[in-house]
Amino acid sequence: MSHFSYISTKIQNIQYLKKALLNLDIQFVIQNSPVKLNNSNLVISQNNGYDIEFNWNGKEYELITDLSFWQQKWSVETFMDKLKQTYANETIVNESEKQGFQKIRQSNNNNGEISILFERWK
Repeated sequence: MSHFSYISTKIQNIQYLKKALLNLDIQFVIQNSPVKLNNSNLVISQNNGYDIEFNWNGKEYELITDLSFWQQKWSVETFMDKLKQTYANETIVNESEKQGFQKIRQSNNNNGEISILFERWK
């Protein structure tokens, strides 16, 4: 018997979510819903048939999965931590570029933090 968990993510931009997953080397497919006009679901297939889904709930893409059948290389907690950090990085870089900034350097610090240096010429 399946018991689905709905995990809040605060993720609102599917383009940045896709980039974050690709940066983490996680394969996914997009399922367009005929009912939803502007939003798609993102699905991470698992070999056991219990896929992981990011579903738009009207304010964010929540993660829906049966935790009993989690089959990823990281635990759920580690997966979410890595995803949130990578998503935040994608958001910062892309939104900064929209404002005319250019990423000069990015480094991963020993404590797990990411430092990014931007510049903009006027």
